[in-house]
Amino acid sequence: MAVKNRISFSQVIGEVLLTVGVLLLLFAFYESYWTNLASAKMQDDVQTRLEEQWVNPRQAKQAELGDALAKMYIPAFGQDYQFAIVEGVQEAQLLTGPGHYPDTQFPGQDGNFAVAGHRVGKGAPFNDLGALKACDAIVVETQKEWVTYRVMPLSPDPAARHAEGAGCLPEQMNERIASGDYQHVLGREITLPGNIEVVNPMPGSKSTKVEPGMEGLITLTTCHPQFSNAERMIIHAVRTEVTPKDQAGALPPAMTEVD
Repeated sequence: MAVKNRISFSQVIGEVLLTVGVLLLLFAFYESYWTNLASAKMQDDVQTRLEEQWVNPRQAKQAELGDALAKMYIPAFGQDYQFAIVEGVQEAQLLTGPGHYPDTQFPGQDGNFAVAGHRVGKGAPFNDLGALKACDAIVVETQKEWVTYRVMPLSPDPAARHAEGAGCLPEQMNERIASGDYQHVLGREITLPGNIEVVNPMPGSKSTKVEPGMEGLITLTTCHPQFSNAERMIIHAVRTEVTPKDQAGALPPAMTEVD
């Protein structure tokens, strides 16, 4: 008489856990490798179209959802770091690269030019945002100019903020950011996904109106921590220089900085 094999409860649990583990590994591979390849191709395409529009002004048009409107460089991340910023922050746009929040300002303008991007997979343009320090440059290229922003002080203490900003901010701007009406705007903060006020013209204010005399900011937003959607990491930087582009192709000084 044949003896029937009995499968224990622990064996069933073990098989289930093994299957789940394999599925998680496959998902991680898809997120970190395959989506990066797809995003790289889409990013190359929008950069090419943007450069063609810049060369031929007749092709210039207002950016629609998914269209590139500017390029972004972060010298602290290396000379190869550059991404075209597309219009829109839905998943369809963020698969291509960093996306501009449609209701915020544009590069170089007073107020807040706000940009979202993925931290893991899909090109991971904002994977290293947590490594940025006060005064690190974020450079945005448009058709006609270079706009240099500097990461704002990370400390909430006015004296420490003044010391952090002294190396890169004009004195009057540094005073305003250290202990004036921008004192509450930190260079890096962690917040909840529902805190949409971080992308307003004055971060933290409920008003969406650009008031006279406001600074020009860039705000970068991404998921936090890595592999989680529980929170958001926010980087705020302030406009310090706007340089018209010339035919010689000269780069702004910030582009040649070595961290």
